[in-house]
Formats: sequence, structure tokens, C-alpha cells
Amino acid sequence: MSEKKSFAIVLIKPSHYDDDGYVIQWLNNTIPSNSLASVYGLIRDAAEAEVLGKGVSVDLVAHDETNTILNVEKIIARIKAADNGFVGLVGVQSNQFPRALDLTRQFRAADVPVVIGGFHAAGCLAMLPETPPEIVEAQELGATIYAGEAEGRMGELLCDIWNNEQKPLYNFMHDMPDMSGASLPYLPSQNIQGTAGHYTSFDSGRGCPFQCSFCTIINVQGRKSRYRSPDDIEAIIRQNHAQGIKRFFITDDNFARNKNWKSILERLAYLREKEKLRFKFIIQVDTLCHRLEGFIELAARAGCNRVFIGLENIDPDALMAAKKRQNKIWEYRKMLQAWKDVGVVTYAGYILGFPDDTPEKIHRNIEIIKNELPLDLIEFFFLTPLPGSEDHQKLAAKGVWMDPDMNKYDLNHRVSNHPVMSDAEWEKVYLDCWKQFYSPEHVETVLRRGVARGLKTHQLMLGLGAFYGSIFIEKVHPLEAGVVRRKARRHRRHGMKIEHPLVFYPRRMLEHVVSVSSWLMLYLKFSRIHRKVLKDPDRFNYSDLALAPIAEDAENDLDLIRVFEEAIPNTYGAPVLKPQKAEPEKVQARSR
Repeated sequence: MSEKKSFAIVLIKPSHYDDDGYVIQWLNNTIPSNSLASVYGLIRDAAEAEVLGKGVSVDLVAHDETNTILNVEKIIARIKAADNGFVGLVGVQSNQFPRALDLTRQFRAADVPVVIGGFHAAGCLAMLPETPPEIVEAQELGATIYAGEAEGRMGELLCDIWNNEQKPLYNFMHDMPDMSGASLPYLPSQNIQGTAGHYTSFDSGRGCPFQCSFCTIINVQGRKSRYRSPDDIEAIIRQNHAQGIKRFFITDDNFARNKNWKSILERLAYLREKEKLRFKFIIQVDTLCHRLEGFIELAARAGCNRVFIGLENIDPDALMAAKKRQNKIWEYRKMLQAWKDVGVVTYAGYILGFPDDTPEKIHRNIEIIKNELPLDLIEFFFLTPLPGSEDHQKLAAKGVWMDPDMNKYDLNHRVSNHPVMSDAEWEKVYLDCWKQFYSPEHVETVLRRGVARGLKTHQLMLGLGAFYGSIFIEKVHPLEAGVVRRKARRHRRHGMKIEHPLVFYPRRMLEHVVSVSSWLMLYLKFSRIHRKVLKDPDRFNYSDLALAPIAEDAENDLDLIRVFEEAIPNTYGAPVLKPQKAEPEKVQARSR
């Protein structure tokens, strides 16, 4: 009888570096990695199918570096102890590529095979005529680059590595697999424990048919939408529920454009209402989702308690410049009120730095949002030419300056110049917008709106504080934030000095004390505002312009419409400021 052989696989979702060169990681991170779950599920299914033969066992582990301090030596020893194996650097975004390169250097120095996949490699290979230097460097180190999706192909990659025949490049960017019946994303519960709230993630669809110029999804996942079936979604929920995981982030760029949305939500509502499975989820949608009859109400019944909306901007000229023609600003208020009516917390992304933006226009627009849109939380981003986007492709072709440091392409750093604002003005207005929206006065307004519409405002209050504190206390974007910052002294960016323990640890202790104190003061500040709102005897009768229903013929009096009265017809070809009785139109997709 032949001896059993082992194949060791260590999957790592890399983090990226802060401005001091230390890996950004937390005791608990906030955003679960769908890429990690997807690749884990693919390899698990390949192992169960015994693609390497009946005599080979697959030893598979996964690490999310945003909540894990990696022990590189132990990982190397694990793979060396097996008959073969590799490290997979999964879902590597542009800002994470420098960290991925540093990890590759360490693993390749020990002759451990490395495979790098993710949006950066895929987007660059899809959109650029030449391979960028950081990808060339990875290949020169001996890493394999994987571009594209691995559904239906994972067995081929595993067999190639097992037989020491792996290629330097696997490029499947022109062949997108069908999602129906594909392997389901999955992570063991011990991986999910490191995520605040014990969230995991899955995608119910991929791809987008639209053309937003700042978007990488359309060029990485394609412009043809592909979907999982309701049976697949039920299976994902059940396998996670069985291991005690009850919170999900559905990562589709726009769940409202999933052709199976109704059958998926009905299935989830059935699981909650008939089978009494307790779970909740977050989705991402566009600004016209409310036009889908019953969509918002059914989403709430199915367990949606938070929704991220691709607002992007309220200036029609800016939306046209970004080819985001599907956003209709006169629809924003109705859509947000509809989510408010079913008790769902609303998030939105807002991009700063479109060509005609000035500090004055930006501040004016944020005030309009505060006064006229019942939005709970907002995330600000620099307009960033992400590798893989049309914006990046055009600037690269023209030889326009873009910051060569990929670590900064996190949407929280300026990496290009603005045609109107100076670099200093652009960076200042970015920070000013966070202060403007999360001012104590507006925090009180958001909480009053929440109480009036029946939201659980304690969690909302914590969310408001977390968004503000991430920027001004931790100096990172809320999407990169977490609970209790961790720093490993030796995990510093390649080429930067490893600090002496007597320098590093006293300063780190001081940083920790300052951080905890600052968070405590911020919590007390927002908590006082919250108690004030809850003590108001008339709190359930609160209303303001953002909450109040307005007769359709009066909506043109809103600043949201009036300020842009010249731009709206030019942008959308509309004969009036806002169509008074618009015919139902096909709702279009959100792309970020």
C-alpha cells in the first residue's frame, strides 16, 4: 500500500502598510474578505474531489492579515513538512501589492512556491499594454501570477503546483466562468472570529454592464452579469449557520441588479420566518433600487439591516464626467426615505475630486446632503485612478503623473493632481468633509431621524463614532479600520529600518494610551448627544426636510434640485428639472 502524501496550502489575504510602514492590523477587523472565502471554498471542493489523487491529503489553512500577525517562519515550516505546498496571496488589491511583494520575498527566499491573485494583477493585465514593474518584480522573485476567476480551474492550478509545473502566469481575463452551481465561498468559524460582529461574506453575482470610469469591477469581473441561484445562497446561509455564523456581507457591487434578487430574498425571508433561522446581512445597491417594486420591503423582511448605496456625488456634471449616468439626483431622497421606512441603516460612498470640484462647491454639496437627504453614514473617498479602471488607463497612456507607490491607492490618499484644486486644498477638503458631516450638530440630527423612524440608535451612534474616529484617531479609512490596533515591530515595509525595542515599545505604549483615551472621549461625547435625544419626550414626532414627504410638484424647490437646475437637462437630456411623472425605466447598476 502506497504511503499517504500531503499537500500544504496556506492562504493569506494581505493587509497594507500605514504611513509609518507598519502593517495595518487589528484585534478584530471590520470587513470580511470574500476573496479569501471564495478561494478557500474552491480548494476545499477540489480536495474533496481528490484532484491530486486518492493518496494525497490537502492541509488547508487561511489567514486574514488584517486581524492576524503572521508567523512567516511557522508557515514556511508547515509547508516544508509536507510533500509539497504553496502560499496563496489572495484578493490582492493595488494598495496591498507592496505588502504582498514583501511576503513573497520571504517565502521565495525559503524556496516556497507563491501564487498571487486579486484585482491589481487582473486589472493591470486587462487594461495596460505592458506589465507594470511591481508585477514583473513578483515574477522575477519566482511568484506565479493568477489573473481571473478560478471557478472550474482550481484543480488545474493545484495539479501544476503538485507536479512542480506551475506557470509564471495564468491569465483567464477573457473567460469568465458561470456562477450557477459554482463552489460556494466558505471560511471556518475560527477565521471569522477575528472579524468584529463575526461577519462573513459571499457574492451572489459578479460583473456589471455599465461604464463608470473610476470602476475596476467592470474590467476585472466583466460587463456581463453572472449570478448564483437561490439554492446556492440558501446553502451558503445554512453551512455558516451550522457553525454559528449569522451575519453576512453580500459583496455584489449592486445586489439590486441581480436578476434573481426576488427569488433570493424570498428564500431568505422563508428561512427567517418559517424555519426561524436568525441571520442578518448587508447589501450594496444603486440609487434607483426603490423603483423595483417591493425590493426594499422584501430586503428588510429577508434580514437586511444595513445597506451601502453608491451615491458617489450629487453634482450631475461630476456623475456625467465619471460616466455614472444611471444616478438620478432627484431620486436620492425618495430612495433613502424608503430605506428609512423599513428601519434599515443607510451608508453611502461619496467621491471628492471630480474635475469641476472646488472646496466651495464640495462644502455646499455636503450641506445639501445633511439638510435634505436622510442618510445615516457617509464615507468620503479621493477620486483615485485605480489600476484596472478606465481613469488609470487613460492617465497612463498620456503619461500623466500618478503616485508610483501602490501602497497609497487605498482611496484615503491623494495619488494624482487635480485640475482646479491644489494638492493641499484637495487634501484639506477631504478631511474637512469628515468634520462637516460628523459634526456634533449633525450627529444629533442623524440620531433624531433614527429614533423617529424606529432604528436601533445605540448601534447607529457607535457607527457614527467609528467612522469619525477611524479618520482622526487611527488615521485610516473606516473600510480599513477595526477594534484595537496591533503593530508588530518586525513587520515593517521592505527597506524601512526595524526599530530598536527600546524605541518601538515605549512609543507604541504611548500610542495605545492616546488612542484608547481618544476613543473614550469620543464615545462619551457622542453618548451624551444620544442620551439627549432619547430623553426628548417628543422624540418620536421629530421631522425635518429630509424626512418630510414633499408633494411632487414641490421637489424642484429643494436645493438638491434647484442648485443643479442647469446641469440636469444637459446631463440627462431631461426637458424639465425633474421629470414630474417619469415612466418606469430599467433600473441601472451601481459600480464601484
